[in-house]
Amino acid sequence: MMKIAILSDIHGNMPALEAVFEDIRLRNIAEIVCIGDLVGKGPEPAEVIEFVKEHCDVVIRGNWDEFILNESEHHSIQWQQSFLSEDNKNYLKQLPFSYEFMLGDKFIRCVHASPRSAHERITPFQPLEKQETLFENSDVTMNICGERTPDYYIYGDIHYACIKPIDGKGILVNVGSVGNPLDIPEASYGIIEHVGNSVSVQLVRVPYDKEAVLQKAKDLGMPNIDVYEAEIMDCIYRGQPKKEAQAT
Repeated sequence: MMKIAILSDIHGNMPALEAVFEDIRLRNIAEIVCIGDLVGKGPEPAEVIEFVKEHCDVVIRGNWDEFILNESEHHSIQWQQSFLSEDNKNYLKQLPFSYEFMLGDKFIRCVHASPRSAHERITPFQPLEKQETLFENSDVTMNICGERTPDYYIYGDIHYACIKPIDGKGILVNVGSVGNPLDIPEASYGIIEHVGNSVSVQLVRVPYDKEAVLQKAKDLGMPNIDVYEAEIMDCIYRGQPKKEAQAT
């Protein structure tokens, strides 16, 4: 038996990350994989980076991990960037795009968003033809099985946890968000498990101290704190219900 925990979209939320790791500690997990978006949104991006570096076995990059390294005129982005050291930035720069492995006879691919770009957003609410493209190989995926496409495609990005079989393709898994969920206001992550000849996936929800992360954000002078509070407390994305906004 082997259990692998897969988490995504921590977004600078240390209380949520610590709660998830306490849950992981109780579950006999063999490997911990982080599939991106360590930073952005939340008030403790540097602390999250250091924690993930120490405790995760594999880390790949997300759209925010790329985006935060670019110059910006937006005050909220500059505020986020102000917390990152050069070591933090260099760590984000070297993160790989994807992670692939075999679990029994199943080919597993982990990517933050689409197999083509960390910035291409594909949700369970889009046409099936669009969702099917998530199982494609690309020039930036590892392609450890040559032309074979994955049996399980595991991603984050949309902050909406789901498991969805796609006929003729495989199992689509979104592990949701640790630090900024937009479906249920609890931290979310996934566990993929190999027992005997079978592979299974489950989604895990973990309550955490939302007031603590909001207080930290206020203490540090987060711009647009009302927007962040609506996301953390009520899963409202920039003033809209998550399904309308299709996450971030």
